[in-house]
Amino acid sequence: MTTTPAPAPTEPTSAHETAAHKIWDAVVVGGGVAGLAAALMLGRARRRVLVLDAGAPRNRFTTHMHGVLGRDGTSPARLLADGRDEVASYGGAVRPAEVVDATADERSVTVTTSDGDTHRARHLVVATGLRDELPAVEGLARFWGRGVAHCPYCDGYEARDQRLVVLGTGPASIGQAQLIRQWSDRLTYVVHDAPAPTGEELAALEARGIGVERGRAVRADTTLGPDGERLAALVLDDGRPLDVDAVFTAPAPRPGDDLLLRLGAERASAGAGPGGPLPGQVPVDMLGRTTVPRVWAAGNVVAAYANVPVAIAAGTMAGAGVNHALVEEEVAAAVAARAATVAG
Repeated sequence: MTTTPAPAPTEPTSAHETAAHKIWDAVVVGGGVAGLAAALMLGRARRRVLVLDAGAPRNRFTTHMHGVLGRDGTSPARLLADGRDEVASYGGAVRPAEVVDATADERSVTVTTSDGDTHRARHLVVATGLRDELPAVEGLARFWGRGVAHCPYCDGYEARDQRLVVLGTGPASIGQAQLIRQWSDRLTYVVHDAPAPTGEELAALEARGIGVERGRAVRADTTLGPDGERLAALVLDDGRPLDVDAVFTAPAPRPGDDLLLRLGAERASAGAGPGGPLPGQVPVDMLGRTTVPRVWAAGNVVAAYANVPVAIAAGTMAGAGVNHALVEEEVAAAVAARAATVAG
């Protein structure tokens, strides 16, 4: 049976304005899909949850998302708006705010926003995403999310059978080119910043009809189309233009993990295998728990590979994990109080 969720009790507004026991059960920093999914689970568990959102989700540069079951082709902004409404329907609070600091003690975590406000919670979920650092090619960043992409499962179908370029950034770029060959046979691999192909790699590229340019790209040229300006060519360092409809590349992920590091988390120094943390990312367990007590993390801040469905799943697990941790604390407190009463 479906019922209308009851709103949570009147929310505290900040740690300055409430008594010590009037703290949030959880504060979620980051209002992207991972953060909102965590807040949704906590709201449905009747927890007092606050989402603080700086308003800069990773996929804000694109107008449509793909490969999201039931929402394929939906605007990412529409998905987030619906998510905020769902969180609010269970009594959760979502506010625009940039969190600039965080501290923790044995019983709580306190975050400070850029306007000087503070919010105290029993647990903290960090879902602050990451920033994609694109190759330094003049004009390329203007088309990020609308002609320049990294995930063929998100954007490959829309670029099918077109003139595609894979712009190399590292040792994995040749594998990216072989993958993207699935969507078009009009594909060129530009070595750019990647290591030169070995003889075996070059033979494999040529065997599948993938053209190879050994130089670097220096500029993205544009043209005007029916929908406005679009990518038209990559100009190589020898001056030749390479006509192109879409570019795939692997940007360097820069996780927004400042809060995690301030609280004592450490980045992994080596990869942990498929699905595990990449070098330079803060490791978490399957529920999103970090090594810092009361601190959890979900989404791209700890998993650069996470697309929208994976980030939603991670946020869902983190929200459920926080609730389980809260229940364990409450059981321990109830047992201790009962023991004290009996002893008294």
